[in-house]
Amino acid sequence: MKAAVINGFGEIPQYADFPDPVTGGNEKLVQVNAAVLENFDKGTSADTHYSSKTLFPKFPAIVGNDGVGITENGDMVAFGAVKPPYGAFAEKAAAGYAFLIPEGIDAADAAAILPSALTSLLPLKYAARLQPGETVFVNGATGVSGRIAVQIAKILGAGKIVVSGRNQASLTLLKTLGADETISLMQDDEKLSENITAAGGDNGYDVVIDFLWGHPAEMLINTFIPKEAGFAKRRIRYIQTGEKAGPHISIPGSAFRTSGLEMMGVGKISNEALMEEINVIWQLIKEKKLYMDIEKVALKNISEAWQRTELAGKRLVIVP
Repeated sequence: MKAAVINGFGEIPQYADFPDPVTGGNEKLVQVNAAVLENFDKGTSADTHYSSKTLFPKFPAIVGNDGVGITENGDMVAFGAVKPPYGAFAEKAAAGYAFLIPEGIDAADAAAILPSALTSLLPLKYAARLQPGETVFVNGATGVSGRIAVQIAKILGAGKIVVSGRNQASLTLLKTLGADETISLMQDDEKLSENITAAGGDNGYDVVIDFLWGHPAEMLINTFIPKEAGFAKRRIRYIQTGEKAGPHISIPGSAFRTSGLEMMGVGKISNEALMEEINVIWQLIKEKKLYMDIEKVALKNISEAWQRTELAGKRLVIVP
């Protein structure tokens, strides 16, 4: 079969022949229809993600962690947990898990929208426990996952959504997707702090979902430091989701003591809750309530697609 193959960490995948996967145990053989190209795939194959050596214990190997395809009995499924050295960017995959996709959903939509939607829905609903009417700040909303986060927050009943980002065209688009106020990160630190504080209003922010980390996170968190002594007047549930602006930040202790700031990740999610939310997302996709700019790229062009950097909020989906 044809596949996107690397012979070592940090290589650009090449379109090449690779032996067909052999299934064992409960694995399912899947004819791949679509697999989304995400930063996770680039990070794991570059050995910059903590799971890299688990996903790539030996080489040569195929990149890609999950996707959408057709099983031997003709069902269209979302699949993952592929067995090394096999990956999702191939004509066939050996899937450790596969769950049915309802009829009426395009394979590319299923592959691209589901993981991004879960990235926002699970932490907002189960970790931060977003309540109707609360104010949400989406840090780095101009990317693919950030755009979806705005839409998910709106669906969950957020009363006000403030977003930040660098791409002005994407910031403008976000107004149509549910954002109430937009803040450009292309301004000096003093002005940025003023605008973040002003957009939060008298009551500030209840929930933050952050796709950037790095310096933008430092600027945002510093605005939470109270100006007067006393106990915290509110809770700020801060979800750390991505690190496009850098993997490390410096936080003063005063940002925690009486601000009400609570830092969290996705949190513990039960399998029952996960499947329930997957079904919710399938329904949202069928009802066309989640917008994503998707571009399909042929598997044979994987090397070219891998090196693209300026996507302006577009998600690339690899199709064999």
